[in-house]
Amino acid sequence: MSKLKPASLPPDTVIGGYRVLNKISAGGFGVVYLAVDDQGQQVAIKEYLPSALTTRAAGELVPQVPPEKLSLYRLGLKSFFEEGRSLAQISHASVVSVLNFFRQNETVYMVMNYLEGATLQDFIVTARDLKKQKVFRESTIRSLFDEILRGLRIVHQHKMLHLDLKPANIFITDDNRAVMLDFGAAREVLNKEGNFTRPMYTPGFAAPEMYRRDSTMGPWTDIYAIGACIYSCMQGYPPNDAPQRLEKDRLALALTRMRGVYSDNLIEVVEWCMSLDPLSRPQSVFVLQKELSREGERQYTKLSVGEKVRLGFDNMLTDTKKNLKRATCLGTRIR
Repeated sequence: MSKLKPASLPPDTVIGGYRVLNKISAGGFGVVYLAVDDQGQQVAIKEYLPSALTTRAAGELVPQVPPEKLSLYRLGLKSFFEEGRSLAQISHASVVSVLNFFRQNETVYMVMNYLEGATLQDFIVTARDLKKQKVFRESTIRSLFDEILRGLRIVHQHKMLHLDLKPANIFITDDNRAVMLDFGAAREVLNKEGNFTRPMYTPGFAAPEMYRRDSTMGPWTDIYAIGACIYSCMQGYPPNDAPQRLEKDRLALALTRMRGVYSDNLIEVVEWCMSLDPLSRPQSVFVLQKELSREGERQYTKLSVGEKVRLGFDNMLTDTKKNLKRATCLGTRIR
């Protein structure tokens, strides 16, 4: 019999001066709520609540943690809190905005701004379903990831890693910003200390070193995920996951089919980012930015990132915009 998930906070619960309106999403490591502050401004609040370590009955506020899991719970809680503190120091349009973070009810809450839009994954699925030769135009891909890399570079400068970059965690807002959300520091700490491998990784986007407990991670680990995200924008599907590639690597063959559709340079950038050997990848975001922004490959118009993404569907997004446009918040993609 499977374990029941800990209950989320009910509507009208007040935490840290914020009133919960409803639950937006829940996953293995936490719950995200829509709430309002004392001025009536909507915010998103992420609660640290790892379902493998806690229980909580309906109507209760404090998670219950078995004694044998308490040290692991506290380790993840500390990492989650430190992540909130670090993100709150970063001010960049492409990095999730943490407005506040606080301890209460023997757990931690991270308060973020609430935005409307759709994830890059939503756009990829819609574009793929149009059955065009190109899922995205090359100029769209280069524009989008130039924006993302600017934010990721700031993250790395703050001695942080994202560790869960994927199209579902890249959010295209209705005010035309590409924003990284749902950082994975707490998940990574728990994974290193406990048996959390299965819910930790998204197949295709996790670098090989993330599957090994004794490996060293760094900017090159996020860069692998960037390459996988670009691959998805080209193919419409994620690449094979790292364990499969270690057994039989079909990445080069898959990318060969894209020659003539995308430039050799872009294809080579993806292969470079997704090298199975961490030392063979770009070692910094700056190096990747320099290659991705090669002037000979760029044909930009003076449009915002959101407009470029939309034009990447050959102006077909208008027909499906009602399906794509939905209210969501930064940080909802917790597994």
